[in-house]
Amino acid sequence: MPRPIVALVGATASGKTGLSLDLAERLGGEVVNTDAMQVYRGMDIGTAKLPVDERRGIPHHLLDLLDVTEPATVALFQGWAREVVAGIRERGATPVLVGGSALYTRAIVDRFEFPGTDESLRRELEAELERVGGQALHERLAHVDPDAAAQIQPDNGRRVVRALEVIALTGRPYGASLPRLEYADPLTVQIGVDIDRPTLDERIARRVDEMFAGGFVEEVEALLASGLADGRTANRAIGYREVVGYLAGDRSRAEAIEQTKTATRRFARRQDGWFRKDPRIVWVAHDDPDRVAKAVGAIDALVG
Repeated sequence: MPRPIVALVGATASGKTGLSLDLAERLGGEVVNTDAMQVYRGMDIGTAKLPVDERRGIPHHLLDLLDVTEPATVALFQGWAREVVAGIRERGATPVLVGGSALYTRAIVDRFEFPGTDESLRRELEAELERVGGQALHERLAHVDPDAAAQIQPDNGRRVVRALEVIALTGRPYGASLPRLEYADPLTVQIGVDIDRPTLDERIARRVDEMFAGGFVEEVEALLASGLADGRTANRAIGYREVVGYLAGDRSRAEAIEQTKTATRRFARRQDGWFRKDPRIVWVAHDDPDRVAKAVGAIDALVG
């Protein structure tokens, strides 16, 4: 029988990384990144990418694949990830997916066929985004697909553009193209890391302070020299855009730190909302001393 696919999900700073290492050790597994921004080379401090010397000798996949000038798409990532997962299982190991990008995780584990794309339409919508701004384009989306608009933040221009593109191409609401709650492989289990909000907020604040103390501004300066400002995807990452504003003189360092904390807390709440909607997730408390055993128990129950 092939090894199960294990996906660790939950809010940023909840403790997914440590649990992924523990599970990989227990299961004879390899870790597969499902964080949308850790695919970029050089984006290390701001994405909390685990340093090589802290990976316990466990193979890690789908890290440091792209330069910051290259765009990343969910469809592209899906192809990479499914190939990597298949290779791990062929070696008799267990793939342990870990990351907070709900759409990336579901693109791997669920039945999800991507609508096509139209480059001329995409360019037209992107030009409109530049011309009228994200709020106006989001209002247009709200007019044609209120449900999609409710799920996408107005400042996420890239997703607004994609939603409008899919609606124009398919003639259907954007949500109709999103993954169903149906695993592509039944031998899949999702483990969620449950954490209370005050503790999570405290962890986020501490992580952001450590990022800035650990050379985050210098990391962003180096990435700007490598073309970060010209990237369509990488420059939207939380923290990076705030530091870019600080370096441009638009805000103070203290403001950049506080804005990064606020944006991260807001994102963590959205993550929790996304994952709580999935009834298949088995939740374990972040501070439960038996969390590894409970996660392994859920996996064993699936395998039988």
